[in-house]
Amino acid sequence: MNAPVNEMPEIASAQTPSNKQQLFQRYFTAILIDLTVLNLFVEYWTYVVIDSFSISLLTAILLQVLLQLTLALEHRVASFFKKREGAAAKFLRILCAWLILFLSKFLILGAINFAFGDLVNFTGPLHGVAAFIVVVVVILAAEELIVRFYRKLG
Repeated sequence: MNAPVNEMPEIASAQTPSNKQQLFQRYFTAILIDLTVLNLFVEYWTYVVIDSFSISLLTAILLQVLLQLTLALEHRVASFFKKREGAAAKFLRILCAWLILFLSKFLILGAINFAFGDLVNFTGPLHGVAAFIVVVVVILAAEELIVRFYRKLG
């Protein structure tokens, strides 16, 4: 009654995924991590309030897109300064990276506020900016931990 191995549908393929598949898997996983972290904060920290699961999913997607754009910009600026020599170029590379990474949090928070209004609220110190930064840092740490765990499997 068992079908030969070559006739069985592929549930888990052993084929190497394409670049597009790997990119999809990376962002899909990152969005799920972001969604999980966001909802854990919603459940356990009064400074983070999101109206519904659907809104938290959309927030996670928007957050992931904006974080990736921020990192791309930071890498581009860093690459510009890496081509230059001297202490001033190194200082400017570090300063610009810090400014981009720090100031982007305000832009991302503004984009979330624009997109979702009162459906997503970060409250507490500094009008919710501190809570938002904590959430983003935890999201990035969780993503990094998952990536490291995944790499150790191979």
